[in-house]
Amino acid sequence: MLFAANYAPSPWMILPFVVLLGVIALAPLACPQWWLRHYPKVALSLGSITLGYYWFVLGGDARHTVAHTAHEYVSFIALIGSLFVVSGGIHIHVKGESTPLANTVFLAIGAVLANFLGTTGASMLLIRPWLRMNKYRITKHHVVFFIFIVSNAGGCLTPIGDPPLFLGYLKGIPFWWVLKHCWFIWLVAVSLLLAIFYWMDLRNYRRAPQSVRDHLAEPSDHWRFDGLGNLFFLGVILGAVFINRPAFLREAIMVAAAVGSYFTTRRSVHEANHFNFHPIQEVAILFIGIFSTMMPALDYLQDNAARMGTPTPALYYWGCGALSSVLDNAPTYLNFLSACQGAFGTPEIMQAARDALAASPALDPATLSGPHAEQVRYILSGLQQMGVPPSAKQEITREHLQIALLLGSPAQVKLLVAISVAAVFFGACTYIGNGPNFMVKSIAEHQKVHVPSFIEYVWRFTLPFLLPVLVIVWLLFFR
Repeated sequence: MLFAANYAPSPWMILPFVVLLGVIALAPLACPQWWLRHYPKVALSLGSITLGYYWFVLGGDARHTVAHTAHEYVSFIALIGSLFVVSGGIHIHVKGESTPLANTVFLAIGAVLANFLGTTGASMLLIRPWLRMNKYRITKHHVVFFIFIVSNAGGCLTPIGDPPLFLGYLKGIPFWWVLKHCWFIWLVAVSLLLAIFYWMDLRNYRRAPQSVRDHLAEPSDHWRFDGLGNLFFLGVILGAVFINRPAFLREAIMVAAAVGSYFTTRRSVHEANHFNFHPIQEVAILFIGIFSTMMPALDYLQDNAARMGTPTPALYYWGCGALSSVLDNAPTYLNFLSACQGAFGTPEIMQAARDALAASPALDPATLSGPHAEQVRYILSGLQQMGVPPSAKQEITREHLQIALLLGSPAQVKLLVAISVAAVFFGACTYIGNGPNFMVKSIAEHQKVHVPSFIEYVWRFTLPFLLPVLVIVWLLFFR
């Protein structure tokens, strides 16, 4: 069965999405106490406007979109929530002098670990031992580069790593696609950031006289890990990612693993990690609003992107990156993915693909002819990469076909790489670019560590250190 949407939401219905993102970006800075009390009302109220419009005004296929979006939301929250709970059950107790080399190795390990625990899970697991390691010479650059590397750039290799990539996975992008196409870009960016950090940390280390370091530093190489039984639950969650059928089995396994982890972890471990559910509760509520309100924006982009001119990798890299810096990078990624789908997956190409599949599900791509034969071949190749062969007895939606076209066309693969890398890397530019950034800032402040203000973060660290790395990535891969 081939599904094609036959509704067109009003462009005015994009307004709740714009308002919500604007409030998320500005309210925590302008009126933090008001936001802390009222963010659930704001998110749920704006989300209910869009949901009511789709369900009661548009009806029909629009309800199918609501159901599909709800499934994606449940999958998204199940993953990041379960990883958050499991990582909160592992405590790393560390003492010792934090040399620049030891710090750099620690951040490199964190960058790799972010792809298995997610940037949120890795940040929550590692930020406290990171602060303890450096407590006698902790400075603002320790917090900022932790955000740059562990909370953002590190998680670019798997859909588990960062929320935008997992949303792409839910849309149909294969699990290992990101690793295959982005590993070298990840290696370049993370290596550059580690090199810059090592240079800065070495200067900071040498400022402290040897007598002061000997007096304040604790005995080296003292590490203890508590709660390692949670590695089993972590393995369960990672295995569940690959389960696609039946519906909600993957999410049920993830939730079960989180529940098992929480109730089998000793209270002392949770207390040592200062574990509580507030961070994931805030994310869950805000993303109800985000997933709901962004439906008209995604639909509009899919239907109208072809009229906006031919996109280039550089345009998508800087465009997606700039918005990911000041908005949450997950909805930004989805908007650019939808624009990419709409720009190339035009109605004429989609119809040609439907006709070809309907005529012969097991057709030979070499026998195709007509004005859109090449694009249909790309779609068939993409469907195979997605694990949806043309002969599959299942519903193939317009979105499936559009994603398949992006995966099958070499030129469009580069656009997909550009928005994937940009969403992850640029999320580090500000505190509001990615969820873990504010969590790390909050934990550091709670432990009496001086962290840069919003403006200082951008002026002293993003512009002189992160931006040159982003420019180098553009010059090497997307110019």
